[in-house]
Amino acid sequence: MESSPRPLDSGSTVIQILDKAVTGQRITDEEALFLFEHGDLTLLGEAADAVTRRLHPEDYRTYNIDRNINYTNICVSGCRFCAFYRPPGHPEGYVIDRDTLFGKIEETLELGGNQILLQGGLNPSLSLTWYEDLLHSIKERFPQLNIHGFSPPEIDFLAKLSGITIEEVLRRLKNAGLGSLPGGGAEILVDRVRKDLQSHKVNSEGWLGVCRTWHRLGGRGSATMMFGHVETFSDRVEHLRRLRDLQDETSGFTAFICWTFQPKHTALQHIRKHGAYDYLRTLAISRLYLDNFANIQASWVTQGASVGQLSLRFGANDMGSLMIEENVVAAAGTRFRTSEAELRELITQAGYIPRRRNVLYELVD
Repeated sequence: MESSPRPLDSGSTVIQILDKAVTGQRITDEEALFLFEHGDLTLLGEAADAVTRRLHPEDYRTYNIDRNINYTNICVSGCRFCAFYRPPGHPEGYVIDRDTLFGKIEETLELGGNQILLQGGLNPSLSLTWYEDLLHSIKERFPQLNIHGFSPPEIDFLAKLSGITIEEVLRRLKNAGLGSLPGGGAEILVDRVRKDLQSHKVNSEGWLGVCRTWHRLGGRGSATMMFGHVETFSDRVEHLRRLRDLQDETSGFTAFICWTFQPKHTALQHIRKHGAYDYLRTLAISRLYLDNFANIQASWVTQGASVGQLSLRFGANDMGSLMIEENVVAAAGTRFRTSEAELRELITQAGYIPRRRNVLYELVD
């Protein structure tokens, strides 16, 4: 992803593009690409912070408390970027038992959590009825809990496995207790890139189609991007465009979260790990480009607490989750942990009042 030669007027062009974004004008794909290729990190951060302050003039920044519970690690997708999954029949494969699941939820509630993120692999042995029973059992025992569950690839896989439509799967899961849809499995929404990363997961339009259907059913959910692997700057921009287009159509995304690929222990471990510079640059450009997204979330889980805090000056208005448990990123060798007290202190040190929120970004404290 080498930058092209810098034109003599690149500095003034960058300023013009940033001024557009800061004043609320929509920037184009070509302008976003220009920022990736020529934008100074400090200028990008200042502009992204200005946009964030325009959208969120309040004196606080938010976070939430939840837990990532991976109900299974058995998966047939074969993603080359994943160190967490195990193929069917592998001795380390598992499906969580209900007692273990309930214990994790009880601990989450005791720590002040109001939500779990429930995600797993594309497990061919689990039927739609199994998922419905799982949701019913959770909501029966913990009615106050929001279940933020099952990424678009999981929904698409369930529909194909069950021989029914995406809409029917989502309706049944919603009726069983599904509260919101996480944006996992997006990676980069460019099919050339997706085919390079994996061969069995839903394509770009399929991922967007699941989100579109969920939004039309009245559901809300997040959007994500994992970058720093085999994609180009142009691919990142195309990914952002497709998210912005769908948000124009449905207004169903609550937030955008991006993070850098963690290569350790994966089939792509030869790829150089991208650090804070690329993360903050991409975060800032995302804030400038995604003018119809109310919230941008920091990724301290992949970047660490200090960079997570710095994200609040590079376009993020939310520190994300305390994330009591996280297994997927950890499987790739990246383990950052924090406490609620530390998360609140990070927000305070950044100059804001820390406030807890729910999945809809409503204050709950």
